[in-house]
Amino acid sequence: MKRSHLRQIEPYLYEIAPTFRSDMRVPARIYADQITVDKALEDASLDQLVNVATLPGIVQYALAMPDIHQGYGFPIGGVAATRYPDGVISPGGVGYDINCGVRLLATDFTYGEIQPYLSDLATALYAQVPSGVGVKGFLRLPTSELNEVLSDGSRWALRRGFARKEDLTFTEDGGRMEGADPAKVSKRAKERGRPQLGTLGAGNHFAEIGRVTEIFHPAAAKAFGLFQDQITLLIHCGSRGLGHQVCSDYVALFQTAVKRYGIHLPDRQLVCAPLSSPEGQDYFAAMKAAANYAFANRQLLTHQAREAFTQVLAGKVRDPNLRLVYGITHNMAKVETHQVNGQAMKLIVHRKGATRAFGPGSDILPAAYQDTGQPVLVPGSMGTASYVLVGTAAAMIQTFGSTCHGAGRMMSRKAARRQVRGDDLRRKLEHNGIEIRAGSVRGLAEEAPVAYKDVNRVVDIVQATGIAYKVAKLQPIAVVKG
Repeated sequence: MKRSHLRQIEPYLYEIAPTFRSDMRVPARIYADQITVDKALEDASLDQLVNVATLPGIVQYALAMPDIHQGYGFPIGGVAATRYPDGVISPGGVGYDINCGVRLLATDFTYGEIQPYLSDLATALYAQVPSGVGVKGFLRLPTSELNEVLSDGSRWALRRGFARKEDLTFTEDGGRMEGADPAKVSKRAKERGRPQLGTLGAGNHFAEIGRVTEIFHPAAAKAFGLFQDQITLLIHCGSRGLGHQVCSDYVALFQTAVKRYGIHLPDRQLVCAPLSSPEGQDYFAAMKAAANYAFANRQLLTHQAREAFTQVLAGKVRDPNLRLVYGITHNMAKVETHQVNGQAMKLIVHRKGATRAFGPGSDILPAAYQDTGQPVLVPGSMGTASYVLVGTAAAMIQTFGSTCHGAGRMMSRKAARRQVRGDDLRRKLEHNGIEIRAGSVRGLAEEAPVAYKDVNRVVDIVQATGIAYKVAKLQPIAVVKG
């Protein structure tokens, strides 16, 4: 892929025409500026985007958000919609960490009120939120109850006292995907997931206490309950080893399915099957089960974070309560209805490292957000800001109601370790007023801010194209990492 293969069709939108390669069924589009395009050309992400444009049943465009980087099959930051029910579903278009997602919790107090207790709060959060490779949660579930988690997601957590009713209201899909089938999840996947429920894991997952430093959209901020200098908490994690195993199992299964259905692919990582096929239905039911596990996992972490805030702040602030603003997903395939060439069409929308950005009036949103649009959460990279955005009507037209999910890596973990010393990074972050609690200096180095794109640039691009608008900026003041 060369820069000359991309044609700029709008100020922040580039297209690779379907004439670029004979097997392309639709154009490939990327939301980007020149710097973002140059970065994407350094890896195989744009070639992967072109490969996505060859999928059977794909409609309109293969899309990439400005946080694009190379992934498995699909680029991370990729969005593709195929016709329902005979278009394909691809595990590579969902990702290994099924239903990796973010939730934002908000308090009613300000930075000045908790500053004297911030170090203790960071320590308590680290103790309550298990993090790191191979860490185990505080629950030991029998198989029958693990199956309930896979079927019911956050509803299971509500029954067990780990959730509030309003938590489900303000979680995408109500914290449960219908049609999940635990029987389609392998024994090995359940064995991996059983001890990890209620854990953060490692890599780019985190719990981050933030401070609202800017409000860009006062009306949306008011609807979301956000205000200047407010203390917030972001939790970012997914389905842990269970989701990874589900993806591995079905990638292996689909290697034979593509031959059975006569599907010819330019990259074996794009393995897929028609959603209407037995293999497609089995994967979709297993994916939903893994998604429900992730919903329950983030809900347990929310419960544990509330315990930490109460433990440290009870009697010291007006109310240590953490209210869920919204919880989103960014590694999913969903059946949705969108306008395609002026006609309503039922589609299988893949979002791989991309998130929904549904605009005002969508009836799938909580009533409190239907006038403003959906909260969109864009985490930064430990030492940089995170953003709260809001979905738009333009996103519904241009991107199947999708936008970016984060800053996006621009350096491999190995390269980051070569360039950054974890202990030096810790000292630098703490010098900048960010409390760091992490079990591994190697893990810190891998997730250094320098390994990621500029999140400010990413959100400025999506704002300029109208597929999401900035609402608030959150500056990290304490971070828990694996």
